[in-house]
Amino acid sequence: MVKVGIVGGTGYTGVELLRLLARHPGVELTAITSRGEAGMAVSDMFPSLRRRVDLKFVTPQDAALEKCDAVFFATPNGIAMKQAAELVAAGVRVIDLAADFRIRDVAEWQKWYGMEHAAPELVAEAVYGLPEVNRAQIRGARVLANPGCYPTAVQLGFLPLVEAGLIDTDHLIADAKSGVSGAGRKAEVHTLLPEAADSFKAYGVPGHRHLPEIRQGLALAAGHAVGLTFVPHLTPMIRGIHATLYGRLKPGGDAADLQGLYEKRYAGEAFVDVMPAGSHPETRSVRASNLCRIAVHRPQGGDTVVVLSVIDNLVKGAAGQAVQNLNIMFGFDEETGLDIVPVSP
Repeated sequence: MVKVGIVGGTGYTGVELLRLLARHPGVELTAITSRGEAGMAVSDMFPSLRRRVDLKFVTPQDAALEKCDAVFFATPNGIAMKQAAELVAAGVRVIDLAADFRIRDVAEWQKWYGMEHAAPELVAEAVYGLPEVNRAQIRGARVLANPGCYPTAVQLGFLPLVEAGLIDTDHLIADAKSGVSGAGRKAEVHTLLPEAADSFKAYGVPGHRHLPEIRQGLALAAGHAVGLTFVPHLTPMIRGIHATLYGRLKPGGDAADLQGLYEKRYAGEAFVDVMPAGSHPETRSVRASNLCRIAVHRPQGGDTVVVLSVIDNLVKGAAGQAVQNLNIMFGFDEETGLDIVPVSP
C-alpha cells in the first residue's frame, strides 16, 4: 500500500482527492492537514465522505508527512515550494496541484505569480505531469507539477496539430470557459450566486497566469516559441471547462486527415476520448470523471481548424490528473481509482 498525505484538504481539489483516493485499492490515506479545522472529522465537513474517510484534520506539524510515500499539495500557490525540499530529502514524492513547479523559467514564474520562488533548485528537476506527453518522465519523478485546468484542456486540444506542424503556431487562439469552482472554495464576491448566476463574462484578457504554462507546453511540442491569445471566461455552472481552439492550417495542410490525426495521437490514451467527426462535446459529458473529450472541425472546408476540448476542471483539470500521475509514479494501472462513469444529468 502507498501511504499518502494531503496538505490542504478543505478546498474543492482537496475533497476531490479524498473522493478519488478513498476508492483507490492501492492507497492508504494517512493524514489530511488543515490549520483552521484541526481536530474536525473529515466527514463532518464533507458528509459525502461518511463511511469512506475516517480521518480527522490535523495541523501540518502533527501530520508526520515525512513518513508518507507521497504527499499531495492541494494548497494555494506558494505553499508547496516552502515544504517540498524537506519532504523530498526524506524520500517522499511530492505532487503539487498548485503552480509552484509548473513553469521552468523561475523569473517568468515570479513575474506572473508575484512572489519570490522558495525552491528554484526543485523547479529544475520537477516533471510536468501531463501524462499524454511526459509519461516516461513521470514514472521517476520526485517532484510532480500537476498541470492547471485550462492548460490541460488547451494543450490536449492543440497538441496533435502542433506536433504535426500543420498549423501556424504564431497565431493560436484559445477561447475557454470555466465553472465557478475553478476559483476555489473561498468567499469572493464575483463567485457568489447572485453575482455569477445568469451571467457570463471574460476575465484576464490582458494576461492570465495560465498563459505562460500553456505557451511553455505548446512550445516544447512545436520545437520553438508559439504565439497564443488566451481568453478565459466565467460561466454560471459549478464544474467544467470548455475550450474552443482556433488554428490556421499552413499551405498544403488542407490535405491532412485531421480526424485520423487525432485518433492516432490519442489511441490507447484511457482518458482522452476523440469523438466522431462532426461532434460537439459537452461539459456535462465529463462531469466528475477524468476524461477529456475532443472533437476537431474544419468549418466549410476552409483553412481554419476548430478544436473543441472539454474536461471537468476539478478532476482531469486537478485531482483526477494528480491521481493518474500517482498511478504512473507507483506502477499502478493508470485507471486505478479513476474508472468513473461521468455523472448525468
